[in-house]
Amino acid sequence: MKKIFLFLIMASALSCGKKVSQENTSTTTATPKESQKEAVVGGDSDSHGCKASAGYTWSTLKKECIRVFENSTKLNHAEDGKTYSTVSYVIFDGNKAELFLDTQKESIILERKSEGDSWVNGDWQLIPWKGYVLKKGEKILYTGE
Repeated sequence: MKKIFLFLIMASALSCGKKVSQENTSTTTATPKESQKEAVVGGDSDSHGCKASAGYTWSTLKKECIRVFENSTKLNHAEDGKTYSTVSYVIFDGNKAELFLDTQKESIILERKSEGDSWVNGDWQLIPWKGYVLKKGEKILYTGE
């Protein structure tokens, strides 16, 4: 009697273990629709092929994907009593400058007429003074060195 009872317990335990392992494999197997929803590492290319996850963004001025935090000038928000956790950048190419502002989705191209002049586009003005001062209209928004 003890042998039969022991046999039933072991058989029951084995069948439960099998059922659990089958459930685990069935829940981890993704259907094609589910696997398409998963984010692919490095699969975040924009329309120009720039991978934001690797720090690249499209430069209209350079006509290539660049990392704006490399080989650029950092612009900090002007002192206005607020605390900011973001910065902006400007890159230069000849008499043109491209602004990558944390407050704008697209970059802004500025142009200057000659050496020593400010770069301008509409009411945006980048002034070379003790580093750089970026103004929009009469308001100083950013400074940098």
